[in-house]
This record gives sequence, C-alpha cells and structure tokens, in this order.
Amino acid sequence: MREIFAGMPWWVKWVAVPLIVIVVFGGLIASVVGFVIGLLFKLLVLVVLVGGLVFLVRKFMASSSRSDW
Repeated sequence: MREIFAGMPWWVKWVAVPLIVIVVFGGLIASVVGFVIGLLFKLLVLVVLVGGLVFLVRKFMASSSRSDW
C-alpha cells in the first residue's frame, strides 16, 4: 500500500483519498454513528430508569420499616 502512495503528492494522500472515502461510504458511516449514538442514549435511559427504581424501592422500604416500629 505504501508503494502506491509513495510518488503521490501530499494532498492526494491527506485530502483527495479521505474525501473519496467519505463520499463512497458516507451513508454507511452516518448509519453506524447514528446507531452507536442511539444505543448509547438507550443505555443511558436504562441506567437512569433502573437507578430511579432502586432509589424509589429503597426509599419506600426504609419508610415502611420505620412505621412498623
């Protein structure tokens, strides 16, 4: 691979080739990034909901055990 780019100017390696890759695979890259961001958001929502449920259960259990005495 290095032999192919050895005689090319710097702008071909660092500007033209990345632009071609983005044009060709841009939709795929965008879908993968969107999927990962969506997955992270759902994971965050899951953590918040489970944390809230644990907090409410502990609060309810603590208040009900105090009223028994």
